[in-house]
Parts: sequence; C-alpha cells; structure tokens
Amino acid sequence: MRVVSLLPSATEILYALGVEPVAVSHECDYPPAAWGKPAANESRIDPDAASEGINQQVADAEAGDGVYELREAVLRGADPDMIVTQGVCDVCAVDDRLVEAAVDDLGLDAEVVTTHPHSLGDVLDDIRRIGDRTGAGERAADLVADLDARIQRVRERAPTDGRRVVVADWMDPVMVAGHWIPGMVETAGGAYGMADPGERSRPRRFEDLLAYDPEVVIAAPCGFPLDRTVEHIEELTGREGFGDLAAARSGEVYAMDGHHHVNRPGPRLVDTLEAFAAILHPERFDRPAGDVLKRIKTRDVRAD
Repeated sequence: MRVVSLLPSATEILYALGVEPVAVSHECDYPPAAWGKPAANESRIDPDAASEGINQQVADAEAGDGVYELREAVLRGADPDMIVTQGVCDVCAVDDRLVEAAVDDLGLDAEVVTTHPHSLGDVLDDIRRIGDRTGAGERAADLVADLDARIQRVRERAPTDGRRVVVADWMDPVMVAGHWIPGMVETAGGAYGMADPGERSRPRRFEDLLAYDPEVVIAAPCGFPLDRTVEHIEELTGREGFGDLAAARSGEVYAMDGHHHVNRPGPRLVDTLEAFAAILHPERFDRPAGDVLKRIKTRDVRAD
C-alpha cells in the first residue's frame, strides 16, 4: 500500500507498524529514515524566529492562506492509496479539509484517514485504526498491548500526591498544554488544575499562572527541540513574578523536548508519560535517557 503521512505522529505510527510511507510532511524527522522522504507540504512560518514572532506569523497565516501549503506535484507523484492527516489543530499540521480538497482537485484515488487524538487512549485507538487500514492489524495490536502495559505500570506505581503541574507548550504568549497532557500528568500522579483532560491548548494570562502557583513547571514549546527550549527559556522564566512561584523556589523547573515528546501524539508519548512520572516521583521512576529533559537550575531563573 502506498501511504502519504502529513504529520510526524502518523509517520512514527506507520514505521512502528512496518509500513514505510512514500511521502511525508516537512517536519517528519523520526525515525531517521523518514527524513529522506519527499515532503508533501511546506510551512509558511519561519521556524527560527522567537516565540512572540512565530505566534504573530501564525496569526497572520491563519488570517490569510493558512499555515501550510500542500505540494501538489509531490502528492501526484506519490500516487497514494491512503493519506493520513489530522483534524486537531490547524497550526500543528495540514488540516483534513485541505487534504480532501487536494485529493478531489488532483483526481487521486486515495482514502483520507484523519486522526483526532485528545487523550493517550485516543492515540492507542489511532494506532489500531491505522493498523487496520494498512493491513498491519496484528502488529498494531501487539504495539498497543505493549504501550498499554507501560501505561498501567505508571498508573499502579505513581502515588497521587497531587503536586500542581503546568506544562507550557508555548512561552510567549504562555499556552498551557491541553489535549492528552492533563490526563498524562494525572496518570503520573500530579494535579493539572489549569486545563481539563481533552481540552484544547490555549493562551493564558500570566497572572493566572502566578495565581495557580505550580509546584512543577515543564516548558515544552511546540516545535522546539530541547536545546532550543533551553536557549529561549527566559521567555517564560524571565517574566516578572516567575521567581516567586513554588516551582522556581524549589528548583522544579524543567525544559523538555516539546517537538518530539509532548506535542506529537504517537507511540513515544508513553516515553513522555514515564518522564513525567520520573519528574514527580524520582524515587520510583528512572530519569529518561537521552536529550529529552533538562532541569533549569534555580540560579538560572531570574527572581524579582
């Protein structure tokens, strides 16, 4: 089967199921084999700008022709039987309506499979569904069983001490991560009082963050790898009042690879769940290996 993936999470799912896509999105960089595939779309956003600048570019793009443009020549050449896209966020990846219009315009005989994950359980359902559509149902069932067993281990071992947690998936303006993140934090034993499970990520007033006074802050901007999050961390920590937060006073401020491990609803979200558990309960869970997470030293946080 010839499959085109228009979002990084679907690409990871396909490779995990042994299905190699013929074309991918411009952001598909994992596993490494995906990086060499033709890109079926491109972004109108300069990814090297600061958070505030990117936020303005996105707003301008949404008011105009949209954040993404499909490369119709690549789609036509790929001649797909199936295209996987998403209906969660117009900013995160190509919207399913744009894909369906392109399929009609190009006369492609392709099924459009749309993912709508708002929880970790939804991600497991997407794995099953993509497995069924690609003839990899048995492999999908095995993968889901393994991931679900790891989720249950975290749930069983994590005490519910209820420390207040905020995961920021943008820093200027501050956006509190929603969708799958609130439920994952709660499964890892934390409290997530600024967003409900399944709620969309949205900008928040910084004053609301100060009033919530989180005991753990994890900065994981969408599209930012760990080194870039660390580079720009003062967009969050340098704000007036941040140094007075319980998290800053106790040194529980972290930078995380949001690009791969927070904003990408694929199999590695279970790695992220385990990382949350390690942050909240280091005596019970091992710290994740690799460049996933960095603790921001208290002295690096500018207090008032």
